[in-house]
Amino acid sequence: MLIHEFLENSAARYPDKVAVIQDGDRATYHQLNTCADRLSAHLQTIGVVNGDRVALLMENSVDYIIAYYAILKTGAAAVPINPGLKPDGLQYLLNDLEPSIIITNHKAERLLRAVDLTHLNLKNLIIRNPKQNWANTPFAITTLEETLTHPTNSTNPINSINPSTLSTIIYTSGSTGRPKGVMLSHANIVTNSASIIRSLNITHTDIQMVVLPFFYVMGKSLLNTHIAAGATVVINNRFMYPADVLNQMIVEHVTSFSGVPSTYAYLLNRSPLANCKEKLADLRYCSQAGGHMASAIKRSLRETLPEHTQIFIMYGATEASARLTCLDPKFFESKMGAIGTPIPDVSIKILDEQNREVPDGTEGMLAAQGPNIMMGYWKDPQDTQRVLSQHGYHTGDIGYRDSEGFLYVTGRKDGLLKVGGHRVNPIEIEDFLISTDLLIEAAVIGVPDELMGNRLVALVVPKEDNLRPSDLMVQCAKYLTRHKNPSQILTIRTLPKSVNGKIDRSQCIRIATTQQTQ
Repeated sequence: MLIHEFLENSAARYPDKVAVIQDGDRATYHQLNTCADRLSAHLQTIGVVNGDRVALLMENSVDYIIAYYAILKTGAAAVPINPGLKPDGLQYLLNDLEPSIIITNHKAERLLRAVDLTHLNLKNLIIRNPKQNWANTPFAITTLEETLTHPTNSTNPINSINPSTLSTIIYTSGSTGRPKGVMLSHANIVTNSASIIRSLNITHTDIQMVVLPFFYVMGKSLLNTHIAAGATVVINNRFMYPADVLNQMIVEHVTSFSGVPSTYAYLLNRSPLANCKEKLADLRYCSQAGGHMASAIKRSLRETLPEHTQIFIMYGATEASARLTCLDPKFFESKMGAIGTPIPDVSIKILDEQNREVPDGTEGMLAAQGPNIMMGYWKDPQDTQRVLSQHGYHTGDIGYRDSEGFLYVTGRKDGLLKVGGHRVNPIEIEDFLISTDLLIEAAVIGVPDELMGNRLVALVVPKEDNLRPSDLMVQCAKYLTRHKNPSQILTIRTLPKSVNGKIDRSQCIRIATTQQTQ
C-alpha cells in the first residue's frame, strides 16, 4: 500500500464526509482527493518524476493536505519545511534538498525573496494567492489556484511506485549541529500508521484536533492516521490562545487531542481546561509524545480531564516514522514513569556498550527494529551508519525494561552532565522541580565551569509571578543530594522551544550564560 491511498480509499468509502475543518472551511474526502488529482496531474505535466523532491513550505491548512497527497501521487518525495525558518536556515535546507518544485503561499513569499533560488534548477514555484512580483525569474511561476483546475483524465491516476520508494524527507530540529534529513519510505509510514491506528483504536468516527505542525513527524502522523481511518481532522494554528482551541474542541465535538509535554503544561496552567471538564463530553482520549513529561504533570492532567478521557503515553522518533511504544491507559497509574510496550510490528532491545542485550531492570541503550525504521539520513551515509545496525535504530536514549515488559527511558546518552566528577541526569532534577507544584515548566542545563566541569542552572516558568528562586533553592537543598542542587535558578516567562514544542536547550544555555555575564 502507498501513503496517498489513505486518501483515495477514504474518498471511495466516505466521499461526502468532512475530512478537514479549518476555521470556517470544510473539505470533504471527495473534494480533497479531486484537488490532489488535479495538482498531481499538473506536476506530472511539468515533468515531476519518481525520485524528485518537492518542497512544501506552508503552515497547516487544507492546501497543505492537498499538496502533500498530490506530490505522493506523482511518485516524488514530499518534503515539508517550517515556514517560520530564518532565511539562512531555509537556504541551507534548499541547498541540501535541491527540490524541483516549491509549493507555498503568499505568507512565505518574503522569506523566499530573501534566499537565492536561482541555482536550484527549479522547474516551478507554485504559490497560493501571490502578492509579490516574480517576473524575470529563471523558473516558471504558477498559482496554486490554476493547478487545482488542471484537467485530469482519471481519478486516482495509476503511477508505478514501489512501497520502498522514498516518500518524504523530514528534517530534524537540529538542536545540536545541522539539521539532518530523515528519509522515510511509503512502507515506513504505511506500516507505522497502521500500528498507531490499532494502538489508539482510531476509527472513521474520530475527530482529531491538530495543533502540532504537519512538518513535524508527530503532526504528519496525526494527518496520515486519521485520513487513513476516514476520520475528521480539525486544524487550529492558534495554540497561543488555548481558550480558542478548547472552545473549538467543544463546538466540533472533538474526540481526540495530541500534544508534547509543553502542550499539556500550558493547557493545565494557562488555559480554562479545568473549567471545560463537563463540556468535553466527546473527548475519548489524549495522547502525549515528543519527550519526557513529568509525573506531576501527568497526575494533574488525569485530575483535570474528564474521567472518561483516556491518556495514552507514547514514545518515538522521526527516524521511526513517528511511534515506537504506547502505554495502555489502564496502566497509567501503576506504570506512571513508563513509555509502555512496543506497538505492533516494532521490537525494542536494551543494549550495553558492546551491543549485547542486558537483563531486565538493567539500564542500557534502546535500539528499535521494525518496518517503520527510516531508510537513512539524506546525503549522510556516515551518520546513517552510526545509528543503524543489525540491531535496528539506536535511539540515543538510555533506559530499561522491567520484569513485566514495560519500557522506561531514564535519559539521553549525550544528555548526562558531569558535575564535580558526578554524572547527573537533568531530567531527575526537572521532575523534582515540577513536583513542587510551583512551576509550569523547568529546564536544567549545564553551563561550562572550569572547576566543576559543569555548573547546574535551572530555568523555570513559575505559576505565580511572586515566586522567589531562593524558596526553590531551599527545597532542592532539602531533598536533592548536594551535586544535584542547581547553583542558580532563573525565572523566565516561557522556556525557549523549537517549532515542535521541545525545549531548546542550546538557547537555554545562551540565556543562562547571558544572565551570568550581566
